[in-house]
Amino acid sequence: MARITVPRDIYFGRGSLDTLKTIQGKKALVVVGGGSVKRSGVLDRAFEYLKEAGIETRLFDGVEADPSVETIRKGAAVMAEFAPDWIIPIGGGSPIDASKAMWLLYEHPDADIYDINPFNMPPLRNKARFIAIPTTSGTASEVTNASVVCDYATGIKFGIAGFEIIPDIAILDPDVADTMPQSLTAFTGIDALTHATESFVAKFSSPFSAPYSLAAAKTVLANLLDAFGGDKNAKEEMHYAQCLAGIAFSSAMLGISHAMAHKTGAMFDGGHIPHGEANGIYLPYVIQYNAKDPDTKKRYGQLAAYAGAAGQTDDELIDDYIAKIRALNKALGIPANLREFGIPEGEWNEKADAIAENAMTDSLVMSNPRDIDIPAMRKVLQYIYEGKDIDF
Repeated sequence: MARITVPRDIYFGRGSLDTLKTIQGKKALVVVGGGSVKRSGVLDRAFEYLKEAGIETRLFDGVEADPSVETIRKGAAVMAEFAPDWIIPIGGGSPIDASKAMWLLYEHPDADIYDINPFNMPPLRNKARFIAIPTTSGTASEVTNASVVCDYATGIKFGIAGFEIIPDIAILDPDVADTMPQSLTAFTGIDALTHATESFVAKFSSPFSAPYSLAAAKTVLANLLDAFGGDKNAKEEMHYAQCLAGIAFSSAMLGISHAMAHKTGAMFDGGHIPHGEANGIYLPYVIQYNAKDPDTKKRYGQLAAYAGAAGQTDDELIDDYIAKIRALNKALGIPANLREFGIPEGEWNEKADAIAENAMTDSLVMSNPRDIDIPAMRKVLQYIYEGKDIDF
């Protein structure tokens, strides 16, 4: 038996932030990351709308780009003291992901967030419901059953997953996302393309998830470069496309591009690899690896054809799809490989074995369409570091 679950309500369109005027409740904790939400005026408008709804509101800010276990526990403690009946993150995937984990600990203080999975997720909504308002166009955390958290002591990200943490309401207001910086438009957009691509070929892809994957991939390829250039209509299309991809992967799951991205982002001394940028680097190589499986090759061919790739055979379609991704990466300023990103060879050689082992512990390995083990994962990573096409 398979399952697909989405928020009870998705409000979309320019000006849809004013939906906050209509919600009923007593208290809301609004969760944000840095100052961009404040500087853009989005936070002030949200507070005005909540005041108009008669809801007492408190702010929790300072969520990191990769939300830490410590921040999540701090946020849960604030919730326990304030007792909100609405939790409302506004921002990118980080504040939304963090709020999901806070929500879990708010309702179940004794839960072990390191050990939550779809099979042991405790029930929520006994204390609060959840409204997610994304300001970026990529992570789709506003519609997904996942939260990604970082343990800074180990430098490793881990996921909390379960249908209970899918928000009750998602508000997709393109006006909110218009102020997104250009680099974030690039990284979140290529992340959305990775979501669409991986979810279409994932082992748990279904007749219900696949149409969302297809629509998202086609829309992202058609609009990301224009959105990067500042076109508002393209930005609006991207805001919706990333949500479609999120609906797809929330049930179909993803693959080893994300498994590797989760385990490499905070591993290197020279600097953090943003999650979306990591996926942009990895995706062409992962497609090459997975397409060695005949059934997966057919799936990639279907996706590539629908998204506008040229070719008469699956191999030709896939090659053109990869070429489109690489051309898009180049235009967006995303490196072609990890050496180009700037990771020194000595540090890479020192850490690559551990990265491969850590990547194999990621739950998304099990949904990747082609099986992989630690030696193969290590080899894929080496090819990505050197920029070599996958030939095995």
